[in-house]
Amino acid sequence: MTKKMIAVALALAGAISLSACQTQQQQTGTLVGGALGAGTGALIGSAVSNGSAGGAIAGAVIGGAGGAMIGNAVTRPRHCARHGFDVNGNRVCVAWYNN
Repeated sequence: MTKKMIAVALALAGAISLSACQTQQQQTGTLVGGALGAGTGALIGSAVSNGSAGGAIAGAVIGGAGGAMIGNAVTRPRHCARHGFDVNGNRVCVAWYNN
């Protein structure tokens, strides 16, 4: 069971690293896709390999990577309609176009 938890944690870490440098909405889609893919992959890998930790780890890694890519691909970025400034003077988007 501990090896499965390590596998899921590694898959989530991989999903988080894949979601860098994107919009907040895309990061959320990538993270959720990676987490769901890793969990599903770990369960399927464990079931296919008759409960071996290696199968669960391989399934989690493959499922996490695939889920992160799919989650990123299906999440459409929002386009900024109006800009404003935050309290530190940084330019931020305050209104978005509906896609």
